[in-house]
Amino acid sequence: MTVTDGVQRVLAELQRFGIDRQDVIVSTNVRTRLDGLPRSGEREPADSGAAVYWQERTGARRVIAIDHYIKVADNLAAIAATLDAMRSIERHGGARILERAFTGFTALPGATAPSWRDVFGVPPDCHDMAVVRAAYRRRASSAHPDKGGSNDEMATLNAALRDASTELGKPIGGEGS
Repeated sequence: MTVTDGVQRVLAELQRFGIDRQDVIVSTNVRTRLDGLPRSGEREPADSGAAVYWQERTGARRVIAIDHYIKVADNLAAIAATLDAMRSIERHGGARILERAFTGFTALPGATAPSWRDVFGVPPDCHDMAVVRAAYRRRASSAHPDKGGSNDEMATLNAALRDASTELGKPIGGEGS
């Protein structure tokens, strides 16, 4: 397998997800062609890892990085295989099944999440989504993994924001709170 073969596999899998080529960045330590994709036939770099970044139609940004193999082409093929597996899980409803399973675990005794009011420090008489969003932004500024927090802290904040939105009957990003 060549680097070009690996890149083409990745791009084909992303295209099956509906991701356009212009929304994809393939990052390796291999010199690039004029179109920004890695060249084939180059000497194998000391770091053979590969990462693929893309933006979904919803605007969500994603990345898959793999450095398990000693060849860049093999790491790209592994990314393509991972994308294929993700598409299969999505196609067969596995993502919803997993989500329901993990939701069920949170319903077990002792696994209850704190209320959104406790998470944000919002008093019981507050029904203003703007106040909730402001509290969310304050907490996220230190809880985000890029700011020294953790994925778990951000997951707790995001779940609390969803719960507040549901309870208050206001969309998360909506105006007129």
